[in-house]
Amino acid sequence: MEINNLLGMDTHIVIGIVNERLRLECHSMAELASRYELSEAELSEKMAQQGYHYDPLNNQFK
Repeated sequence: MEINNLLGMDTHIVIGIVNERLRLECHSMAELASRYELSEAELSEKMAQQGYHYDPLNNQFK
């Protein structure tokens, strides 16, 4: 899956991809953003539009 187009995808698909990458590859949202050249602010905003917020204790969007 091409993660570069992540911000253009449906939020319900993005939540699954992002949480999987956070669980398996990245220890924080900052690391995820850096690794995949994403904007943390844009990702957070996209997720917030559907009521999801990053939980750093669990390293996932809920």
